[in-house]
Amino acid sequence: MQEESFTFRTSSGEETINLGLRLGTLLNEGDIVALAGDLGSGKTWFTKGVALGLEISSDTVITSPSFSLMNEYQGRCALFHIDVYRLENVSDFLNAGLDEYLYGNGVTVMEWADRWPEVLPERSIKVQLVILDEYSREITLSGYHPKALRILKQIKEEVG
Repeated sequence: MQEESFTFRTSSGEETINLGLRLGTLLNEGDIVALAGDLGSGKTWFTKGVALGLEISSDTVITSPSFSLMNEYQGRCALFHIDVYRLENVSDFLNAGLDEYLYGNGVTVMEWADRWPEVLPERSIKVQLVILDEYSREITLSGYHPKALRILKQIKEEVG
């Protein structure tokens, strides 16, 4: 299968959240969003949008689980928000049991997913965030699994 990708530009945190929201509305249990990007690129902002798309209350504070490794939120399905930034290697990831969330009954969003792409199931949707300037981001969504491709096609049609 060939990977497909679509690139969007956002010019504010709100637009980054809105793109995440659009993706979140299309996600269901078992879906995985693999986030990559430098510090401050908007990974957690994007995740806030995914949470809204999963109907997690807008009153819920979505924070990066840098120290806790995983935060769980409840909406129309569970959101498992994982951050592997502080882990040294893939064995730390596996020993912490974080791989179980990749096959759990919820949507998994993993920050710094590019560190160990080998742990990601093929159905993952990759999201690369690139800082263009203080407010602007280039966000590329990609995947090659048939389910990921269906979701990517839908978001491209909806967002343009």
